[in-house]
Amino acid sequence: MAQRAIYDEEHHIFRDAVRKFFEAEAVPHAKSWSDAGKVPREFWNKLGEAGLLCPQLPEEYGGVGGDYRFNCIINEEQIYNRAGGAAIAVHSDIVAPYLLDYGSDDLKERILPRMATGEMVGAIAMTEPGTGSDLQGMRTTAVMDGNHYVVNGSKTFISNGQNCDFVIVACKTDKSAGSKGVSLIVVEADREGFRRGRNLDKIGQHSSDTSELFFDEVRVPATNIIGHEGAGFMYLMQQLPQERLSIGFIAMSGAQRAYDITLDYVKQREAFGKPIMNFQNTRFKMAEMKTEIEVGWAFVDQCLSRHIKGELDAAGGAMSKLWTTEMQGRVVDTCVQLHGGYGFMSEYEIAHHFTDARVQRIYGGTSEIMKELIGRTL
Repeated sequence: MAQRAIYDEEHHIFRDAVRKFFEAEAVPHAKSWSDAGKVPREFWNKLGEAGLLCPQLPEEYGGVGGDYRFNCIINEEQIYNRAGGAAIAVHSDIVAPYLLDYGSDDLKERILPRMATGEMVGAIAMTEPGTGSDLQGMRTTAVMDGNHYVVNGSKTFISNGQNCDFVIVACKTDKSAGSKGVSLIVVEADREGFRRGRNLDKIGQHSSDTSELFFDEVRVPATNIIGHEGAGFMYLMQQLPQERLSIGFIAMSGAQRAYDITLDYVKQREAFGKPIMNFQNTRFKMAEMKTEIEVGWAFVDQCLSRHIKGELDAAGGAMSKLWTTEMQGRVVDTCVQLHGGYGFMSEYEIAHHFTDARVQRIYGGTSEIMKELIGRTL
C-alpha cells in the first residue's frame, strides 16, 4: 500500500509520520472512544498540531499547499490502523473544499485557518429524515429577513455532528425552484436556535459521532452563504466526485486491513491437525480476495491520477465508490467466514471491519444511486 506508483518520496515520508501519529495518539484509545461514541474534542487539536488537517489548503489559509494525495494517505492510514472515529475525511476532503472553492474571502479567512489547526471542526448537513439520497427533496429552508437568513429544519446522519463548531447546511432558499433553489449556508454551532440531537446509535463505526441536527429560527448573516444563492446543488454535484473517491480509498484500506489480519489468522488457526491455510478452499478464497484488492488499488489510483489533473467526472467518482465499497463488502464477509465463530466475536478485530464497512454502500450516495448516475452516461 505504501509504495504504490501514484505516490512519490515526499508522500512516503508523510505516510510514515501519519502512521506514527495514529499509533501514538489514537490506537491506544480505540476502545474507550468506541465506548464513548466519539473521540475527545481535543484530539482534533492534536491532529491540527501534527499537520493532518486540510493539507491541501494554501499556506495563506494555514495549509501546506499539498495535493489531494496527502488527504488520501491520511484516510488510508486512519482506516488501516483503526485509529479512531474522527471523520477527518468529512472535515478535510469535503467541507474545506466548499469554502476554498466557492466561499467568500471573509469565510475563507475566518474559518479555513482554524480548520487547519483543529480549532474549528467542520460538518456538512445534506441528509434529512425521509429524504436519504434524494437531495432535491430536502425541506430545510433559509428565508431572507433583512440582512440575515433564518434557517429552519432538521438533518440526520451528520458525521462530526457532536464535535462540530460549524456546519454547512444544504437548504432551500427558493422552495419553488427545484434544484435551482438549493443553497449552502454556514451555521456556527453557537448560534441561538441551533441544537444537536442525540448521538446516533449505529451498528458500526462506534467512535464516529453521527448526529441529528435541528435548526429552529436560526439567524445567520447573509454573508454566511457559500457562493451564490441557488447554486448549492451545482456545487454539491461538482464536489461529490471527490467525496466518493475518498470513500473509495477508505473502502480499499479497510479491505486491505481485513485481508491482512485474516491472512495472519488462517496461517495460525488449526483445524483437523493443520493450519486452515493448508485447505484448498482457504487458499482459493485468499487468492480471490488478494486479486480483487490489487485490482481495486489499481483502479482507485487511476481515478486519483485523473482527479489531481481535474479529469475525474461524476460517473468516474460514482464508479470508484460503487466498485470499491461493494468489493469491501465481499472481502470482509469472506474474512469473517474464514474466522469461523470467532469472526462473530467483538473481541476480534475482523468483527468491527464487518460492521464498519456496511455503511460504505449507503452514505455518500447508495450503490443504487451510483448505478443510476453511471447509467445516465451510457
